Amino acid sequence: MTRDVIDVALGEGHRLILTFAGGERREVDMGAMVSFDGVFEPLKDDAYFRQVRVDPDVGTIVWPNGADICPDVLFEKGRQVTDHAA
Repeated sequence: MTRDVIDVALGEGHRLILTFAGGERREVDMGAMVSFDGVFEPLKDDAYFRQVRVDPDVGTIVWPNGADICPDVLFEKGRQVTDHAA
């Protein structure tokens, strides 16, 4: 079952707060998830990393160079966020 990402907010460092269809929010540490090489190398730059957005056509987060990650992987690797922890 694919869980679409419907919103992204920036956290500290390389962390993102993702909201999935259905309303569940999860924090993902991209620094622990990807090695910053290949298509992910530009994400080392904080200003570039902050250009992350949700592409509703594919249901996940993307960066200007086309880098993206499967929403199921983001959901599984993320930790649940409660309103007071975000």
